Amino acid sequence: MKQGLKIAGAAGIAALAFAALPAWAQAAAPAPTVNKGDTAWMMTSTLLVLMMIVPGLALFYGGLTRAKNMLSTMTQIGAVACLAMLIWVMYGYTMAFGDGGNAFVSGFGKAFLAGITPDSTAATFTAGVAIPEYVFICFQMTFAAITVALVLGSVVERMKFSAVMVFGAVWLTIVYFPVAHMVWASGGLFFKMGALDFAGGTVVHINAGVSALVAALILGKRIGYPTERMAPHSLTMTGIGTGLLWVGWFGFNAGSALEANGSAALAMINTFVATAAAALAWMLVERANGHKGSALGFCSGIVAGLVAVTPAAGNSGPFGAIILGAVASVVCYYAVSFLKPKLGYDDALDAFGVHGIGGMIGAVGTGIVYAPTLGGPGKPDFNMGHQLLVQIEAVATTIVWASVGTVIAIYVAKAVTGLRVSPDVEREGLDIGEHGERAYN
Repeated sequence: MKQGLKIAGAAGIAALAFAALPAWAQAAAPAPTVNKGDTAWMMTSTLLVLMMIVPGLALFYGGLTRAKNMLSTMTQIGAVACLAMLIWVMYGYTMAFGDGGNAFVSGFGKAFLAGITPDSTAATFTAGVAIPEYVFICFQMTFAAITVALVLGSVVERMKFSAVMVFGAVWLTIVYFPVAHMVWASGGLFFKMGALDFAGGTVVHINAGVSALVAALILGKRIGYPTERMAPHSLTMTGIGTGLLWVGWFGFNAGSALEANGSAALAMINTFVATAAAALAWMLVERANGHKGSALGFCSGIVAGLVAVTPAAGNSGPFGAIILGAVASVVCYYAVSFLKPKLGYDDALDAFGVHGIGGMIGAVGTGIVYAPTLGGPGKPDFNMGHQLLVQIEAVATTIVWASVGTVIAIYVAKAVTGLRVSPDVEREGLDIGEHGERAYN
């Protein structure tokens, strides 16, 4: 049973449907045809997601740090993304989407991309229509790369570069690859449950946001937090990064349809309107709490809306997406402005407050906006109560999995590298202390 579109589930769905046919029908079934239009769209979407990482996320996060840590932040993001790409082709792809395996991880038959050629294909959601498997591998590769980079938003300005790389390798292996398999592979735990996640609410945002919080708690607060002023050094850079993220997110969301069709168009319009509603909602709630509507709030609202609509992109009507984006933006505002100060944790760039909280709102909310009575693409017999239960179970399991895996990854990095820079390096700035360079003269 297919409830919404799951990125990697297309191949599994096609395989299951084919296996259910009688023998004569299987023998007569034509080989899938590669659609050049879909292929071109997916190649474009893949490059758009790359643009989200470098330069998008690098500038967004870099601008939010202090000037003495700008280059360090950008370098950590770029380097860990490169590491993710290499690990992905070595064993990440086969762990997430290889043949065989179980509900938590796939088999290793495609390690080092064994058996994959330019003629290999990956199924789309239309029977008999395919894209080259190399394109699908590249698309999914960018998802792994940006997810591990998102985690770093909570630990910038005090974590060693070497620790980031060790953490990234371990975290991808024991957290990201299994969760991606559980959600998007046909044999995965959440996929079989019928969980809805169009483009990565659980896989990317809850996974990264929860991991960011756990990592920040173990790493400890920055020197001087929260008494010293640690304002963003360049909201101009953050604004540029925000724009690049929004544009790139169309590859992230609309590309998850795997085809250039109506489903991609639905994801596209939802990525417009949910984000627009969230940007304005954040500024309105700032005013409601006695503050001026800020540029930082505008950028934060945009990201909160993008995060929330990710699992709902092809699973909601436009007006459901508007409500979802606005609600998530308001909740994320309070998580960042009130919850974090009250609890006292140092999530430096609010990776948990926006990606973790926004991802949870989006993942659970998808179970509501999917309803056809609210304009969603669900069938007339859609059972909202059951779907909400499934969504909550998927969210809760992801939270536990990410938390445990992050604890392991952080302590491995600590044992190997020492984890945190010295107090002198932290005071001087990681740009000089870790890389011997300055962002500005």
